[in-house]
Amino acid sequence: MEVRASLRYARVGEQKARLIADEIRGRDVNDAVRILTFMKQKTAGLMKKLIESAVANAEQAQVIDVNNLYVKTIFVDKGPTMKRFRPRAQGRAFPVKKKMSHINLILDEK
Repeated sequence: MEVRASLRYARVGEQKARLIADEIRGRDVNDAVRILTFMKQKTAGLMKKLIESAVANAEQAQVIDVNNLYVKTIFVDKGPTMKRFRPRAQGRAFPVKKKMSHINLILDEK
């Protein structure tokens, strides 16, 4: 039985988040949490909390053995972009795009 968790509107770029997602895809939940604990990227902390949330969802259902869970799929989709402007010299303005992403996680039993 699958367990799902999702994080929407995360303030990280989708390309940076996909690099972290590739590291934990297919791994055991305990290994994935251990790997993410020692990564210094902001996305690693967000994904660690997401995995812990999915494990809590599995415990709440009381149908799945939590010790046998692994990361079946994790994918990162592009979210909306906030558009801001920075003042520059001589009255100009340069655009700043603050990207967001949606992270979806599915855990399953081995």
